[in-house]
Formats: sequence, C-alpha cells, structure tokens
Amino acid sequence: MADTRFTDLQVSPELLRAIDSLGLSVLTEIQEKTIPVMMEGRDVIGKAPTGTGKTFAFGIPIIERINKESARVQALILSPTRELCLQICDDLRSLAKYMPEIRIVAAYGGQPIKKQLSALSKRPQIVVATPGRLLDHLNRKSIRLDQVKIAILDEADEMLDMGFYKDVRKILDRLPKGRQLSMFSATMSRPVMDISWLYQKEEVELSVEAVEENQPKITQFCIQSQGTQKITDIAELIRQKNYKRVMVFCNTKYATEALAYQLAKLGLQVACLNGDMPQSERTAIMSSFKAGKLRVLISTNVAARGIDVLDVSAVINYEMPQDNNDYLHRIGRTGRARKVGVSYLFYDSDAEEKLENLIKLTNSVITPLYFDENRRLAEALPEEVELQ
Repeated sequence: MADTRFTDLQVSPELLRAIDSLGLSVLTEIQEKTIPVMMEGRDVIGKAPTGTGKTFAFGIPIIERINKESARVQALILSPTRELCLQICDDLRSLAKYMPEIRIVAAYGGQPIKKQLSALSKRPQIVVATPGRLLDHLNRKSIRLDQVKIAILDEADEMLDMGFYKDVRKILDRLPKGRQLSMFSATMSRPVMDISWLYQKEEVELSVEAVEENQPKITQFCIQSQGTQKITDIAELIRQKNYKRVMVFCNTKYATEALAYQLAKLGLQVACLNGDMPQSERTAIMSSFKAGKLRVLISTNVAARGIDVLDVSAVINYEMPQDNNDYLHRIGRTGRARKVGVSYLFYDSDAEEKLENLIKLTNSVITPLYFDENRRLAEALPEEVELQ
C-alpha cells in the first residue's frame, strides 16, 4: 500500500496537531486500512500483529467522532488487563491533548473503587475498562452504556481466552442496538468469530500479515549458560551492550523474584512484576520502567500481559519458554513501532533439541553467541555450534 500521511486524513486540526506532537507522520498498514472504514461507522474485525499501531487505528476515529458537548459515555474500549487498559487510556489522552473537553477514564480491577467513582462523577465520554470491573460499575449504576456509539474489543483473542467470554457478552448485551462494534486481535480464534457472528453487522474484515514492514525487526541471539553462571552472564550482557531498558522473562513467579534479588546484588536497577502485587505497586514499577529509572524489568508471561513499552532495548529469555508462541510474544516486546530490536535466549546443554525445534517451528534465525576468555561476547563459529 502507498504510504498515507496523517495530514491526508479528514480529521480536525486539533487531532492532527496532537498526532504531529507525537512525531508521527505516516500511517501503519492497520491504521491505513481501519481508520477510513471506522470513520464511515462500519463494524471492523481486524487481525494484526502486536506493535503495529492498533490503538491509534481505533483511537483516531473515536476521538474524531466524540460529541464534546455531551456528558454521556459515547465510546467503550474493553481490554483484557489493567496494564493494557492504562496504556490505551494514555494513548487516547495523547490524541485528545488539544481537546480538553474530552474526558477519558480507565476502570480496572486492583484499584480502589472510590477513586474510579470519583473519576466517573466527572462524566467522561470515553471509558477504557477491563470486563470484570466494568460489570461491577454497571451493577453499581456508576456507568451507563445507553448512549454508547462505538465499542471496541482490544486484544479480543487474549481477553476471551482468559475466561471473559460470558462477561463480554453481558456487557455487549447492555449496549444500544445501533452501536458500532469493532474487534482487534492477533488471531481469529473461535470465540472471537462467535462474538463477531453474534454482535457485529456487515463487518469489514481487515488483516495485516506478519511480514516484512509489519513484522517487528528483531535480531535474535542464543547463549548457552546454566546455573549461577547464567545470572552473571545476563548482568555482563546488559552492561557490555549498555542497554537502558531490558525486559527479562522467566517461567515462574519464584524465578522472577530470585533473579531480581541476584541481579540487584550485582548492582543493576531491577524490579519484578507478578500478579500478587497491589495495583499501586505494579503501576509504580511500570512508571519507573517507562521513565528510564528502572533498567531491568523481570516478569512471567502472565504478569507481562498488556505491557506495551515502545522503546525496550532488548528482551532476554532467562528460561526457555514452555511454548513456542510464548517465545514470539516475549521477543515482540522489543522492535516495536518500526524500531529495530534485539533478543537473547539463554539455554542449558540439555535444551539443545528443544532450541532446534523452536528455531524450526517459529522460522527464526537465532545466532549463537558465547563469552570468550576475556569475557567479551563473540559470535560462535558454525562448527562450534550447529543450530541450523
């Protein structure tokens, strides 16, 4: 597709000014395909890889179509996790930067209900919510959906796979019949198709394949290491490459906590995320990570759901992921927004066959590295490591 510029869109000067202030000029493919269709009021079911600009694809039509004079909820965005909920809210606020009349509220579990009730009392036009907390507000009658014009299910496959199918249906049943419903998803799972069949009308199917310009550009490496040496190697890797913002993935909550403790002892600014933390602590950790005050963030797959940080320097797999798709989701945290990323996979001598299968089944090119006698990272020679 030919490059379309944001200035080619028929949107308000205030919205264009906000987009320009973000340093954006050319639409991504999902934005180019989605925005005109949504601006026409059509339902959309969009399939696109993560990191391709889906939030702005639906956010721009929402901001443009809000009636600023009304004090009723006109747009509803459902997301699977509190972190993604906050991320979407931040993105929409950046689009509405020069439209002070537009009020946006996030409603999610883990935050005191009184704080959200206070925000909702200011009569927002846009609500971004997780399904469980939204149902809570509907039961309390603190949110009314009878004037919603646009509804979005973001990361629909993940949300429905997490057990929210019934909750999502309860919410959609509360929306006006004439509303516009769009869904965005990395995969078209059966539950996603079921929701589309039940609630969408003459939907337009849009797809962006994970190829070339849409696929995150990630240089992938692997390093054989084990035991306590692996901890030393990770610290050395981060220091040698001078990475400023690194995400490290482990398979268990215990491993994240143990690794965070060990890396902190080695002098790195590090914190770990897990689902048992209070939301206030999770939010503080994420704020520090995004602001560059925290160099290393350690997490499991589950705790990292919904985290979207555009400038992650590198992703490190401290442990071999248990599923090949998990590997792709993990490394996809870097190389976002058309930037180049890098990932490292640590494996022990017993996992060579598993690594070979991962390379084959994910169609990845993973270059072996090793620490030489001077503790400098070097590329292994083909005859030294055969992982073709």
